[in-house]
Amino acid sequence: MPILDNIILALSSLKANKMRSLLTMLGIIIGIASVIGIITVGNSMTGSITEEMSSFGINNITVSLVEKTTENSEEGNFFMFGRSEPAADDLITPAMLEELQVAYGSQIKAIGISESVTSGSISNKSATANVSVNGVNDGMQFVDDIELLSGRFIKDSDLEDSKNICVISDSAAESLFGTTFDLIGNTIDISINNTTQTFYIVGVYKYDQDTVVSLNNSSPTTSMYIPLSTAKKYNHSNDGYQSLTVIAENDVKTTELANKIASFLASFYTHNSNYTVEASSLESMLDSMTSMMTTMTLAISAIAAISLLVGGIGVMNIMLVSITERTREIGTRKALGATEWTIRVQFIIESVVICITGGILGIALGLVMGYVGANALGYAVKPSISTCMIAVGFSMSIGIFFGYYPASKAAKLDPIEALRYE
Repeated sequence: MPILDNIILALSSLKANKMRSLLTMLGIIIGIASVIGIITVGNSMTGSITEEMSSFGINNITVSLVEKTTENSEEGNFFMFGRSEPAADDLITPAMLEELQVAYGSQIKAIGISESVTSGSISNKSATANVSVNGVNDGMQFVDDIELLSGRFIKDSDLEDSKNICVISDSAAESLFGTTFDLIGNTIDISINNTTQTFYIVGVYKYDQDTVVSLNNSSPTTSMYIPLSTAKKYNHSNDGYQSLTVIAENDVKTTELANKIASFLASFYTHNSNYTVEASSLESMLDSMTSMMTTMTLAISAIAAISLLVGGIGVMNIMLVSITERTREIGTRKALGATEWTIRVQFIIESVVICITGGILGIALGLVMGYVGANALGYAVKPSISTCMIAVGFSMSIGIFFGYYPASKAAKLDPIEALRYE
């Protein structure tokens, strides 16, 4: 009997016994739906979190001065943060960064350095705005992804004279002047170390409402940027740096570059018994997080897939019942010349059709479950096409595996005994 005829016969059998067929497929449907639903929600969560973290700067490498523990200071194998304040000669120096640029300049887009000064209100005699004052170099424009609306950002040349210049947000500009236009050269006042200092505006940047949330939902606290040297003057801090951010070029593997930077800068601390340098990239953290979430999703899916085993046993059971019901039919076909192979293929195909039908229904239900689950959690739905294809193939495998024994049993029936069966 041609395969197409077997498929038509199997579909006719399903149609003739709708309720029994549905109950037979129920384990397959629930198993496939559970796996598809869980993987869809897992992919949606992973994709959304990955996109969100990537927006923080996937090419960013954080370089930090870290303290060696006393008991392992010679080997330098273990570190801890914040046990004491580093001395001036412990800090990462501009000279080290110059050598770093020489060594890996082709792989580095920018180096951003920032130092917090104060938080408070700035004024222009008639109005105020809340700001957080940060001393920066020109690389911080790339680190913070600052979009200028007018003027310019802080330049490295500004650091030479410790100028009292600043870049403010359009939100602060609106609060102070009622506009964001023609503000270059205007002055604002802010209290630093109990002394009022006057700063000249050299630029206005676009404030991203999603990055900073005001606690009172009225006037948000936005960043005000001043030259790094000016910040160090008011903070009375040393010339070196405890931390900085390196931005890798787009075609550079940030995890590898982070390891190179850490090794390069750590070489300056070989004889420093207190401190060394470490570097970490968002990419490595993102890879670890994605791997962890993928493993968790697969583990939960494996548990859900146990119902597929139950469904397969159900298929085997119903095929054995079907053979019992059709014993005389099998005897008649064998008496007319049907071979064992023909009978075996017929029942295997019926088993496969049942499982594939259940698999398709399970995929449809799983996608609906995944869509509802992802939306309920607030994530963009990301169904896995490859998982759906694997589910169909797995359904066929279940049909063949659990259908083989009943099919073999049917094929080996003695035609005389089968014809005498009541």
